[in-house]
Amino acid sequence: QVQLVESGGKLVQAGGSLRLSCAASGRTFSTYAMGWFRQGPGKEREFVTTISRSGGTTTYADSVKDRFTISRDNAKNTVLLQMNSLKPEDTAVYYCAAGRYSCSVSAYDYWGQGTQVTVSS
Repeated sequence: QVQLVESGGKLVQAGGSLRLSCAASGRTFSTYAMGWFRQGPGKEREFVTTISRSGGTTTYADSVKDRFTISRDNAKNTVLLQMNSLKPEDTAVYYCAAGRYSCSVSAYDYWGQGTQVTVSS
C-alpha cells in the first residue's frame, strides 16, 4: 500500500516555472515506477511523464518534452516534477501515481488527490 500526497500547484504566468512534489508513504516506494498525469477542464486524464523504479529511465509526453523534468529520491520517498516554460494549455489538476512503468492510466495502482496548476496568459 502506498499513499501519495502532491503539493506545489499554484497560479503562475505563462513562461514561468513551477515544481511539483509528491510525497509517498510506505517502505515499498522504490518498487514502483512513478508517473505524473494531468486532467484539464472537460478533458480526460492524460499522461505527462513517468520514471522507472531506479530513476534511470524516463518517458515524456510530446507536449511537455524539453520543458518538464521528472526526478525521484528513493531515500526520501519523493518524486518531483520540474515544469519550465509553462503554457496556458498546461493548466490542469496534476496527479502523482505509483505503478508499472507505462504511459497508461490503467498501469498505475495508487493515486494522489491532485494539485491544481493554473497558467495565465
